[in-house]
Amino acid sequence: MGTRELSTVLVANRGEIACRVIGTLRRLGIRSVAVYSDADADARHVREADVAVRLGPAPAAQSYLDVEAVVAAAVATGADAIHPGYGFLSENPALARACERAGVVFVGPSVEALETMADKAAAKRLVASHEVPVLPGTLDDGLDDAALVAASDGVGFPLLVKPVAGGGGKGMEVVRAADELPGALASARRVAAASFGHDGLLLERLVERPRHIEVQVLADTHGAVVHLGERECTLQRRHQKVVEEAPSPAVDDATRARLGEAACAVARSVGYVGAGTVEFLVPGDDPGAFWFIEMNTRLQVEHPVTELVTGLDLVEQQLRVAAGEPLGLAQGDIRLDGHAVEARLYAEQPARGFLPAAGRVLAYDDAGVPAGPGAVPLRLDSGLLAGAAVTGDYDPMLAKAVAWAPTRAEAIARLDGLLADVVVLGVETNAGFLRDLLADDDVRAGRLDTGLIDRFVAERSDARHAPDNVSDARVAPVARTPDGSLVAAALLAVDTGALAATGPWAASDGWRLNGA
Repeated sequence: MGTRELSTVLVANRGEIACRVIGTLRRLGIRSVAVYSDADADARHVREADVAVRLGPAPAAQSYLDVEAVVAAAVATGADAIHPGYGFLSENPALARACERAGVVFVGPSVEALETMADKAAAKRLVASHEVPVLPGTLDDGLDDAALVAASDGVGFPLLVKPVAGGGGKGMEVVRAADELPGALASARRVAAASFGHDGLLLERLVERPRHIEVQVLADTHGAVVHLGERECTLQRRHQKVVEEAPSPAVDDATRARLGEAACAVARSVGYVGAGTVEFLVPGDDPGAFWFIEMNTRLQVEHPVTELVTGLDLVEQQLRVAAGEPLGLAQGDIRLDGHAVEARLYAEQPARGFLPAAGRVLAYDDAGVPAGPGAVPLRLDSGLLAGAAVTGDYDPMLAKAVAWAPTRAEAIARLDGLLADVVVLGVETNAGFLRDLLADDDVRAGRLDTGLIDRFVAERSDARHAPDNVSDARVAPVARTPDGSLVAAALLAVDTGALAATGPWAASDGWRLNGA
């Protein structure tokens, strides 16, 4: 395959990932095209792109998920390629096919690779045939409930019911005994059908208190495949990642090499091209063992931690591979330097069960921290602007705070400081929760498993609901500030113009956060 110049690239996404990709395009001198819905007409990614095209109304199905509208925007603006980011259409074979028909490069793998890895049963069958370890479970995606019940004895309890299609933990059900299985199958099928349009299910052996470790791979159109080390993505809530880091504190050099070899074997098994991530489940009591879970055929939310420890720009690598260039590095060229930790800043209400939060951003202070892979030791990838409306139309992630340091302890401390300095007024975020989580003894010590956050949340809830008249003098009821006071303070700061002059906490009228 020959090389092709990419002079204009359309970014088929929104928010922080659209801004992230646009930043690399700008650095490479490539013209960028943003797309937007009516809800995002004045969004940051629209302002930062060279050209912007309206897709449709706010609902994603009528805008960001409209394949024909996205490809039409690319053709109309003379785009050579479409970068899908993550989420939305990033792993949708329909977009890759539409790009082929329109003569536009899809910055991602082939249609065949997308389809194979989207089918968890087919993916497990394929990688098992290439001697990659997979968890005990069913490999036939067409089994009905009766057949799955019959197969459960061979899988063993506890087990996990998983939809064949989709991801993000949707439809997963933990089953600890045989009598729970029929109800779990019915529930999982309903969710799978509604979320993914496919109600096929798999059974998989449940590993208690596991770690979730993934390996970043890069592959070109000339047959080269390399891995960039692993990421620890164990800190999850309801199967959604919250804090990620690289490298994993549990992985030694020998295990890293074995994980990397297995990940490259997965990529080769499907003729993978571009940046991809191979996910493994690792038992907490035996980090030297691992099993393949799935492959994400796109850029990951947590890719910045890999960029910080390798010094590579993964979006640039994606673009070069999409243009037909060979990888400019071999496995021996990859070196991991220091430690990086990322936390996802969400618009959500931790005290109310992490319900999504909405509102208008009255003030946003990024603490002067830059974005993108050149930002070291602190990095803040964000799609926020003061005045932006945060609605329930899209994913509630607002930004990603990332810190690098020579050691893990220093990286966590720097990340905590960054979360303390970033200010978002007008919309509630999980920043305080993230700081509390990073201060947890088990997190600091690297004693991680996928149930840690659930236990952490439960313990906080128990503490909040403890009676006020406890006999232990060290425990006191929490004093709560009325929400109206906080809103009034924010509005006053905006009205006096203090935010633009000296930062969100230094109003010229003498008001201070810790004052009366």
